[in-house]
Amino acid sequence: MNKLLTIGVLMFGLCVTADADVWKWVDAYGNTHFVDTMKPIYTWIDEFDKVHYGDTPDHEDAVAVQLVWVSREALDIVAETDSKSKSGDDRLPGETDEQRAERAVAEAYYCKRATEVLDSYLNAPQLYRTNESGEREILSEVETAATIAATKAKKEDYCG
Repeated sequence: MNKLLTIGVLMFGLCVTADADVWKWVDAYGNTHFVDTMKPIYTWIDEFDKVHYGDTPDHEDAVAVQLVWVSREALDIVAETDSKSKSGDDRLPGETDEQRAERAVAEAYYCKRATEVLDSYLNAPQLYRTNESGEREILSEVETAATIAATKAKKEDYCG
């Protein structure tokens, strides 16, 4: 009896942990990636214009990607739903009209914010980053182009 109870508890625990929050992020080429963890992801573009990403900042130009919450559904369901949304059906599985409206408000905010950031980058005389000691470091032309390309990709992802 004790073994049966233990097995039942273990199986229940496995069922309960099946769903987790799903997050998405967009790489510099505009490709959308889905993950089911908040573990930091870093990305950078090498001198051959190849995008790299990993869980540690292994390059001096590595930047942390912005994770955007998507759903509490399983990762495979969200990825499938994303492919459907590109075909015109953007409702998530089990989503109510109220939840869809809330998501639309959030998406509009992200679109507006991404547009503002891109416009500020395009109108800035130079782009810079702040180093660990708080000093500004002017970005090179290649770094500026990569930053603008990544920001354009984010804007396109957020705004459709």
